[in-house]
Amino acid sequence: MEFRIDRTAFAEAVGRAGRALPARTPVPVLGGLLLEADAGRLAVTGFDFEAAVRVEAEAVVGVPGRVLVPGRRLLDVCRVLPEGPVSCALEASRFTVEADGTRFGLSTLPLAEYPALPVAPAPYGTVDAAAFATAVAQVAVAAGRDDTLPLLTGVQLRLDGEEMMLSASDRYRYAVRRLGWKPEAAADGVVEALLPSRRLLDVARSLGRCGDVVIGWDPAGGDGLMGFEGGRSRTSLRLLDGRLPAYKSLFDMAGAAVAEVECEGLAEAVRRVAVVAEANSPVRLDFSAEGAVTLRAGFGDDVAAQRLPATLSGADEVPVAFNPAYLLDALTSFESPRVRLELLGAGQRALLHGVPEGGEDGEAVSHRHLLMSVKQLV
Repeated sequence: MEFRIDRTAFAEAVGRAGRALPARTPVPVLGGLLLEADAGRLAVTGFDFEAAVRVEAEAVVGVPGRVLVPGRRLLDVCRVLPEGPVSCALEASRFTVEADGTRFGLSTLPLAEYPALPVAPAPYGTVDAAAFATAVAQVAVAAGRDDTLPLLTGVQLRLDGEEMMLSASDRYRYAVRRLGWKPEAAADGVVEALLPSRRLLDVARSLGRCGDVVIGWDPAGGDGLMGFEGGRSRTSLRLLDGRLPAYKSLFDMAGAAVAEVECEGLAEAVRRVAVVAEANSPVRLDFSAEGAVTLRAGFGDDVAAQRLPATLSGADEVPVAFNPAYLLDALTSFESPRVRLELLGAGQRALLHGVPEGGEDGEAVSHRHLLMSVKQLV
């Protein structure tokens, strides 16, 4: 095996495939990156049973071949390589990397022990890459972090006709985002897939500038995989078992008071007053029909308060309190200049959605974020 490749292209391919490397694994070969050189291209693949990431780059291939190289070590080498062309070769059981007088020799892993890679699902439709990356980021903040409850660590992706729905919940909040996509002519029926949120977020970000993302899916079920392809990168994610609980009744806010406030200003005020709050202590928001909201946090002598302009309809006043980190996650997920809050009161649900400049548009229903308010007000 022997090939020559541009340093930037090599480092990018290794870096993107390296995202699939497990932090720790009892299977040593899963810590390796598979390099395949053939027909003017180099393919680098990382795999850990949950995700398979394959990235291709142009290369001048002298001798085709395959090699399994320790992934972390190769990542470290790529970070320090000088700019310019890089020459790589397999010499017996050693993989060499040379650039501008700098030469590295790396041990290899047994290729025969590397597990068979999953077959990528066939194309099922396309979605705008930038819109997809934004939508995934907007809902992933509501996904759980507790791996003992894997169902709640996922983002549920639903495909129905020309509509894509993304949703996530950790029991204390529930985010939903709708966007359009273009199904293939053969795409039929409703697809629901629960995907690991951290993996999906990483994939969406890495493909955000690819123009379009091709979504792969096997209607027959296949190996329980969903594929995402853009540019010269292809990722297959293994689905999580189960599906998120329905949200329709939770988002029914009949009888709620409605407040509206400038989104960035509210987020900054939450950050400011929360500095005096103890861990897990809430931030209180007092909305009044007099055209203001007052934020308060802290106890005893360590307190902070700030007053902001706001509107309120449906009640004379509404006091609510939220976990400040959860409230900030929700506020910063909106792109609109103003945010509308439908409030049922302390200890009950609050539904947030963006209000675009110039009035209502589809964002009010395309992106919504539900929070549970704290029962005990500060």
